[in-house]
Amino acid sequence: MTTAIVGVGNIGSALARHLVAGGEPVVLAARDESRAQALAGELGPLAGAASVEDAISGADTVVLAVWLDTMRELIPAYAHMLKDKVVVDPSNPIGFDASGQMMRTLPDGESAAAVVAGLLPAGAHYVKAFGTLGADALAASAHRNPLAVLFYATDDDAAATTIERLIRAAGFEPWKAGGVAAAGRIEAPGGDLHQYGFNGEVVDVDRAKAATAGSANYASRRGPLS
Repeated sequence: MTTAIVGVGNIGSALARHLVAGGEPVVLAARDESRAQALAGELGPLAGAASVEDAISGADTVVLAVWLDTMRELIPAYAHMLKDKVVVDPSNPIGFDASGQMMRTLPDGESAAAVVAGLLPAGAHYVKAFGTLGADALAASAHRNPLAVLFYATDDDAAATTIERLIRAAGFEPWKAGGVAAAGRIEAPGGDLHQYGFNGEVVDVDRAKAATAGSANYASRRGPLS
């Protein structure tokens, strides 16, 4: 089974390294194809590079490791190719103002997950994952002891099975935060299950279990996150 990673920035490249180290074949694609080719060459025989179209076409799972605004353009262009594929969305609704300060790019209460899932064609298997740690922490936290948790959110059983395999291959422990309606909890800024919601801490499964044990109470306090 092959995973396409569209985007080889900080998140995409860290994820590619982890998956290859865990024995997962990947095909890399980027707007600048030379960057994808260079990273694939560095990672060895389990990694290849292709155009975005060819990468999506040949993959079972597609990770869209790009900014949310880019997804708004990319998904409609390739929607016909995403049907029946597991689509992994690591996006967070963040941007930066003129002074370089992080800012939220969506209204309070609206998650990037709701935006992305709404763009996908019927039949795509959507899961929110791989964006719950900052890029530096994602790169540095694989195979810790105890394992660091990567939260995910989905309503789709096929997507859940796939993402748990990939998270484990990458050297982390998967932990489900809930369905897509709960995905705002694992997004930054503001999500209590994102790394920044833990004051920058990278948590293990015991902390994850405790944090999600009160999910019903959290939802009643905050209202729906969609």
